[in-house]
Amino acid sequence: MSAEPVADHRASILLVDDMEDNLLALEAVLASLNEPLVRARSGEEAMKALLRGRFALILLDVRMPGMDGFETAANIKRLDQTKDVPIIFLTGTDHDAGYAFRGYATGAADFLTKPFDPWVLRAKVMVFLELHRKNRQLEQVLAREQLQFDELAARLSAIETQMAASGLQDVVELRHHVTHMEELVREMRRCR
Repeated sequence: MSAEPVADHRASILLVDDMEDNLLALEAVLASLNEPLVRARSGEEAMKALLRGRFALILLDVRMPGMDGFETAANIKRLDQTKDVPIIFLTGTDHDAGYAFRGYATGAADFLTKPFDPWVLRAKVMVFLELHRKNRQLEQVLAREQLQFDELAARLSAIETQMAASGLQDVVELRHHVTHMEELVREMRRCR
């Protein structure tokens, strides 16, 4: 699988685990989703990957040497560009009873125990991928509307300048500008 996140429009998934077998299992379960899977073998590698690209979701092992999953999650949630990326914690069956509480307290969206049910994991990941897609669509719609608003504001400014320069003496021209403004407003309403 890919070692680098791909373009911003794809829903990359960051897999963080220090065990090769666990990464292989995650890749096998998620390969059918046809989304880029990016590996990180430590919390430090995960942070570097998150700074290089945009991710839809992070699957994060709790128990890793060095920076463990909880510390990694806390660092992820502190950064503006990564604070909203959902995290699913993964932990072994021998986990401490406080792991789930600690995971949610550090910003986890979900918590799964290994060995995990592949169908459950895939279903949860699919939900987060769909949320990511919907958020991206909303961002695009908002960007288009902002652009249209900016264009309308520029046109209105130009009309105000023309009106001020003409001293409002030409009523026919004023009516033309008002009609044009009404058309722009109707056009913006249709775009919503």
